[in-house]
Parts: sequence; structure tokens; C-alpha cells
Amino acid sequence: MIDESKLESRVLHLVRPEDLNHHGTLFAGQMAKWCIEAGLMAVARLIGKPEDVVCVKFDRMIFKKPVRNGELIEIKTRISQVGVSSITVFNEVFRAGDEVPIITNSATYVTVDEHNKPYPHGLKLPPHYVEKNRDICVQVSKGD
Repeated sequence: MIDESKLESRVLHLVRPEDLNHHGTLFAGQMAKWCIEAGLMAVARLIGKPEDVVCVKFDRMIFKKPVRNGELIEIKTRISQVGVSSITVFNEVFRAGDEVPIITNSATYVTVDEHNKPYPHGLKLPPHYVEKNRDICVQVSKGD
């Protein structure tokens, strides 16, 4: 049985000068790193074995607004799909105090053994969670 408190997590980051690109806004590569880390932490917490989790796919990071030096951002990560050995997360990035995400993306992780071979994790999302989070579950499956 999945502990439903582990299906959503949040991570905060302060945007610093070393995180910026040549335009003075958040470098997309840094944001990708933070999103991958947030997803990895969410999946590792769910699985309980961080050493068994690897990222295999990073999808469509969409910047809706620029992020500048000194801004505090929050990455909200929700589990959106569960396969036999895979777990997909949906990330939404918010400016502190905002209710509308400024960046979205999804990423897929796989559980692997000590020989880097995928193994079944045995997890299944509760039907009421899928219904409640239908927006992200459908969005991720379509690749939007």
C-alpha cells in the first residue's frame, strides 16, 4: 500500500547569481537540474531506496515567465503515473506567494537493481488519487 503523504513533495530554492544565464534570468539547465533532483527525491522517498532510482526521461520544460536573481521558487512534485518499474512525476514551479505555476515539466524514473536492470517496484496509485489528480495524470500521458 502506498503512503499517500509521499505522493506529493515540495522543494524551495533561492535563485542566486551563479544560477543565471547571460540574460540575467534563471538558466534552463539549472532549472532542469533542480526539477530532476526534486523528482528523484520524491520517487526515492516513495520507493524507500534512493540508490535504486534513476531518471530515464525528462519532458517538456516550459517557462511561462522568467525567473530572476533573488527570487524564491518552490518546486511542487506530484506522482502522476506508475508503471511496472517506472514512476513519472509532474513538476510545477511557483514563485513564492504565487498560485499559478511559472514552469512545468515531467520526468520518468525507473527502479534498478545493483546491475542497473529494471525491477518491478510493486506500487499502484490509489484510484481516488488518480481521480483527484486527473489533470496531471492525463497531461503527462499525452505528453502535453
